[in-house]
Amino acid sequence: MRLHTVPNLCSASAVLRALALVHGALAVALLAGASSLTAWVLALAEAAWLAVPVTLTWMLGMCAARGHLARLGPPLQTLAVSVYALALTVVLASAQARWLGLRVDGVAGAAGPGLVAAALAGAFYAFERNRARAAWPAAAAAQLADLRTRIRPHFLFNTLNTAMALVQDEPRQAERVLEDLSELFRAALGALDGPSTLGEEIALARRYLAIEQLRFGERLQVSWDVDESVGAARLPPLALQPLVENAVRHGVEASREPVRIEVRTRRLGERALVSVTNTVPADAIPAPGGHGLGLASVRERLRLLHDLEADLRLGPTADGRWRVAIGVPL
Repeated sequence: MRLHTVPNLCSASAVLRALALVHGALAVALLAGASSLTAWVLALAEAAWLAVPVTLTWMLGMCAARGHLARLGPPLQTLAVSVYALALTVVLASAQARWLGLRVDGVAGAAGPGLVAAALAGAFYAFERNRARAAWPAAAAAQLADLRTRIRPHFLFNTLNTAMALVQDEPRQAERVLEDLSELFRAALGALDGPSTLGEEIALARRYLAIEQLRFGERLQVSWDVDESVGAARLPPLALQPLVENAVRHGVEASREPVRIEVRTRRLGERALVSVTNTVPADAIPAPGGHGLGLASVRERLRLLHDLEADLRLGPTADGRWRVAIGVPL
């Protein structure tokens, strides 16, 4: 069965957009019949008493039914979410009226608000679905631009030279180097197939740093502090790669002294955090280029995947090291 695009209504940003739409529509609709500003505010507050629970309950239902909606075509999706909003409004409006001791006019009394809710739900769902579809070309373009900078030619040549130097004396080590390199290229070539996971990104980072450790020897010291419970968190493909590359390029390559790189993942509530920290020795030689291009692409792809729920922060730490950190929802 073909699966269709279903917008992600489980995010906080989607909830904020839905509440803004509902309150905006109510404010405009009630403005015409209000005799004064005070009457308009009171009417808006009274309407929100029903609208907010309906909106939040509707979004919870949409989030839970996302897999089922994917089996329907776009017209049937819109019809389903509109009918659900209508039924939900009728039920909650009747329940609120009984709870407040007000006179209930039956289903017909709640039909008006229900039809308004159905129209708003259909319009909002169609907007979010089109918004998600519009993000696909932008995400693909951002990923393609990022891939052009990911596997740098000199890294490829250095890795091949390292493998050739190991072939005679340490053939098993040379084989591992080529396996690691092939996995990095496989990830790069398949980066447009869909989102990756934090666990997969950590595995790729281990392969990359294992290759670089052979080249730099004692100049590169790597520390891993990985929380396996956040391994399923979704990330854009090759999101962690630019972070470790920058740590090597601007830390190890720019220094004559040993540089320590620390990769850490942890859980904070319902969020997964991953950080790459590297020491910045006093004798560091400025490396050509900057941190901007790769990290700008990662930030954009995080926004396309997780909207406002993802963040990327970078800067010096209190002890003088450099840290780049990503936070995404679980």
